[in-house]
Amino acid sequence: MSGCRHNPAPGPVRVDKDSQRFSTDGQDQNMDANLDDALAAFQAVRGRLFGIAYRMLGSASEAEDIVQDAWVRWQGTDRTVVQDPPAFLATATTRLAINALQSARAKRETYIGPWLPEPVDTSDDPTLGAERAEALGFAVLVMLERLTPTERAAYVLREAFAYPYEQICEIVQVSEAAARQLVSRARKHLVDGRRREVPLAEQRRLLTAFLAAAKTGDLDELEHLLSEDVVSYSDGGGVVRASKFPVFGRERVAKFIRAFRSHFWEGVDVTESDTNGQASVLLSKDGTTFAVLTVVAGDVGIEQVLWMMNPHKLGAVGLRAAG
Repeated sequence: MSGCRHNPAPGPVRVDKDSQRFSTDGQDQNMDANLDDALAAFQAVRGRLFGIAYRMLGSASEAEDIVQDAWVRWQGTDRTVVQDPPAFLATATTRLAINALQSARAKRETYIGPWLPEPVDTSDDPTLGAERAEALGFAVLVMLERLTPTERAAYVLREAFAYPYEQICEIVQVSEAAARQLVSRARKHLVDGRRREVPLAEQRRLLTAFLAAAKTGDLDELEHLLSEDVVSYSDGGGVVRASKFPVFGRERVAKFIRAFRSHFWEGVDVTESDTNGQASVLLSKDGTTFAVLTVVAGDVGIEQVLWMMNPHKLGAVGLRAAG
């Protein structure tokens, strides 16, 4: 197949049934039934829509906004001419996310300190609505920032959701050959910067050992757990006190962790969690989650230490910790 038919999703139109006026009760009931059907079709794929939008944006709150916008579009669509509602909704969601990512990039260029994805709880949904858990881990989401929005969309749809190329090209509005090139380029970008990660059980073991060493400030144990070129990233977004620069190297990271252990861990409750498909811990004080901590581990030990501390990014996981 050399090309795709491009059928743009309709623009957003809000339908408020309470504001409509009809002459008969039958018309009211018919509209209610139509909206009930629309809602049922939307709810059936809502998890997938969120999974697409989240992988595109790395932000749970922005992904929720995208999904809500897709619902608004779905309400305002002549659904009698839509043959495949899930495909329509996936198309609308992806195109909205592409537009949102284009504008989000300018904001991230002025972000204070390292930018890390907004953590999402995946304990009940390990793949976050997808066929596979691809493009969900923190390290991969950071690498996805290198891609163009269209490359990112094509990669997410193919690698996480197993969409066929003939459908991807319609969604992103390119030829099928171009869609294949987008995915190929994205894979190459990610392979160039991606290291082989260890199984989840080993990652969890290293996280537990790191946590124990960090609490006590055991410098020897920290250095033993860390790879030689480990990097510690702290995302405070300029909102809370956090390192505005990554810390590089085994010795420097170990000393950095030890330096704040005397005041950082006092009165802190630690809750095990699964976020973004990997073992994590929620750090809380006085009932409020103030950080999500996880590590990215490889064959030679912990390669990245990720501290997600921007309070604007902790809403969803904070609710779980409080519960």
